[in-house]
Amino acid sequence: MQNLLLENDIVRVRASSESDIDYIMKTESDPSNSPYVFQWTYDQHKAAMENPDILHLLIEDKDTSEPTGYMIVAGVLSPHKSIELMRIAVSQKNKGFGRDSIKLLLAYAFDTLGANRVWLDVKEYNYSAQSLYKYLGFAQEGLLREAVFHNGKYDSIYIMAILKKDYLKQKKN
Repeated sequence: MQNLLLENDIVRVRASSESDIDYIMKTESDPSNSPYVFQWTYDQHKAAMENPDILHLLIEDKDTSEPTGYMIVAGVLSPHKSIELMRIAVSQKNKGFGRDSIKLLLAYAFDTLGANRVWLDVKEYNYSAQSLYKYLGFAQEGLLREAVFHNGKYDSIYIMAILKKDYLKQKKN
């Protein structure tokens, strides 16, 4: 998937490369992102980039080609056609880069990969992300109470998903 390129008028999403890892690690460790995303090592990111079942993607401003975030997507080879948006972190917030990147990912997952379901988990207190996912058509499927340990306490996470039939219905409107 090294040649993967998704884009619209404001954003370009492409396969990450090893030279992007420093930016990616800086973005995930930024205080505006770190409460919501897991922190990986350099080697973990590199291994994900080499895994054929994972899309490790860089988000760029289409006009400037500057990085604005990244996404990690798992399960692209799943026989169940259930793809997980494992992580999205954006360094330039409130400019539509995250929203448009997810829209591009959904189109790719459903229209190209033939996914039946795209799902994610989101921390219970990440209200802005939950709002965005609902706007994009994701539905809450359940709450995993105190499922992850972060900063000395357990956080609960919601599972959210969008099904192909819901995506297609939304796409028509």
